[in-house]
Amino acid sequence: MTESVREYSRLSTSVGEGGVAQLTLTAAEEFNRMPPAFWVEFPEALDTLNESGAIRAVVVSALGKHFSSGLDTTMFGGLGETNLDAGRRGEASIRNIGRMQDAFSVIERVRMPVIAAIQGACIGGGVDLASACDIRYCTADAFFCIQEINIGMAADVGTLQRLPNLIPDGLMRELAYTGRRMYADEAKEIGLVNDVFEDRDSMLKSVTAIADEIATKSPLAVASTKHLLNYGRDHSISDTLDYQQVWMSGVPQGGEIAKYFTAKSEGGTAMFDDLGQIREGGQ
Repeated sequence: MTESVREYSRLSTSVGEGGVAQLTLTAAEEFNRMPPAFWVEFPEALDTLNESGAIRAVVVSALGKHFSSGLDTTMFGGLGETNLDAGRRGEASIRNIGRMQDAFSVIERVRMPVIAAIQGACIGGGVDLASACDIRYCTADAFFCIQEINIGMAADVGTLQRLPNLIPDGLMRELAYTGRRMYADEAKEIGLVNDVFEDRDSMLKSVTAIADEIATKSPLAVASTKHLLNYGRDHSISDTLDYQQVWMSGVPQGGEIAKYFTAKSEGGTAMFDDLGQIREGGQ
């Protein structure tokens, strides 16, 4: 049963009793394209879920035939049509790209795992979004396309930075240079997605069950694991091991371990507290 629902213009969020949130792209009639409103609402929705402290996993999915057709191309219509000189146009463009990049970097910063459930087309910005998620699943009709190269630009919102950590370098470059479609069977074969499902309903049922399983674990341990995995991706093994010593000293988890073994000895299941709420001012 859903406890709370919040509607935005491009998406909605709902939270179940177990602390699993569903973030759903809702512009199905527009193939879930990403106009300016999306880039404001998506990070706001994730930040709101993160701040509550009660959310233990998030499933990102979409209504309709396609996960996302990517960036709304009408956003390019005004390029160059300004009274600003080249330097000032460039400075404004850098800030705009930075805001868009940050909209998906939020996925990595939030404390809970974010899981993508993808059907149909996952194009351009959709690939940027999926690449930033912790785990990805898709339906048999799904395909992925780095569309930017097909319209005369380099992908600039995270695909070129994150996807090389998920798939082989040679394949990454082939996809980025050619803009060809990679279908579900190939995506699973090379490890971009963990599993492929017959349809959206069966995918969401299975993916939500995985999120529910994550939600039974200690949120403190899960958040630490996510943080350390992301840190390790960007640093050497030696640096990451050193950093883990500091992290585990500063964020001790002995109380979580004690809860687990106490519950086990009593023949029960450990129940872990939510993470702390994030309040204004970072408290």
